Amino acid sequence: MNVSANRALTTALVVIDVQNDFIPGGQLAVPGGDEIVPLINRLGQSFRHVVLAQDWHPAGHASFASSHPGKQPFGTVQLPYGEQTLWPDHCLQGSHGAALHPALKLDHAKLIIRKGCTPDIDSYSAFMEADHQTPTGLTGYLKERGIDTVYLVGLALDFCVMFSALDARLAGFNAFVVLDACRGIDREGSMAAAIRRMQEAGVQLIESSAIDGRPFA
Repeated sequence: MNVSANRALTTALVVIDVQNDFIPGGQLAVPGGDEIVPLINRLGQSFRHVVLAQDWHPAGHASFASSHPGKQPFGTVQLPYGEQTLWPDHCLQGSHGAALHPALKLDHAKLIIRKGCTPDIDSYSAFMEADHQTPTGLTGYLKERGIDTVYLVGLALDFCVMFSALDARLAGFNAFVVLDACRGIDREGSMAAAIRRMQEAGVQLIESSAIDGRPFA
């Protein structure tokens, strides 16, 4: 498909968690996470509206294995909102690991939306925290600007990108995930499961060639 350039004012690029801790060498590295940065930079120039999502956890966050004695990363616990996967400590507020990757060059981005800030609730999605009740504010920001379509890129495809795309659909947006501008963790078939869930929700899965070089501005 070719993306039309006449929807500049109603289309946004949402860049998910391109942060040092998710890049090889970080605390929760996504394989090949650094490979997508040049492509995201290039795609960003095709969008007038760009939003950056940033994991931003306080110390002792409920999603950290270290917050649960005897638990290890990638295990699970039950929290009030359901089952929670446990992670290594990552993206601590104000830390180098939480900073956006230094090669990410999207200076025209209008908003950084920080998520996972509530100590006892995780937030994979840029739109809604994991309790499915607490909004991040991104939905309102986009709708007040008349945006009806979002394109999502970033890390990790099978977690934060997927949940952001699903919540975008629930909020009424047209949602496209640019597959070659994402990388995934792929634990126990999570990539295949994510693709299936997104397709079932009506998320469109595309390649960057559908956008690259066709400016929205």
